[in-house]
Amino acid sequence: MPLNFKAVYNAPNESAALSELENIKEMWGKKYPYAISNWENNREDVSSFFQFPDDIRRIMYTTDIIEGLDRQYRKVTKTKSVFPSDTSLEKMLYLASQNVTKKWTQRYRNWDQVLNQLIVLYGERLTEYL
Repeated sequence: MPLNFKAVYNAPNESAALSELENIKEMWGKKYPYAISNWENNREDVSSFFQFPDDIRRIMYTTDIIEGLDRQYRKVTKTKSVFPSDTSLEKMLYLASQNVTKKWTQRYRNWDQVLNQLIVLYGERLTEYL
């Protein structure tokens, strides 16, 4: 059974998440002490995550977009063994970013509900961009 924090961040609330973290700590704490202590040491930052509804949290913890961007960066840089300067590398990564963002049209599941929840939470800060 692999070390899996999914049960922690999928927990319905902070107390359930802490309970799941304790379960993981009992099972994996000796083998992966840094992973456990990292969660424990950053508990304040992580606990604010649970103030959001489940649909918003699902968007926050997904890494699909980051992984896709990283994949595109590797694709454009693997054919070049050396760049003449840091600026040339930055330009190539910038252009790759521009191409990737054109494809970011996927709507999240329940997006209308998520948007309404965000409007309730952030009101005017968000509505000026709609």
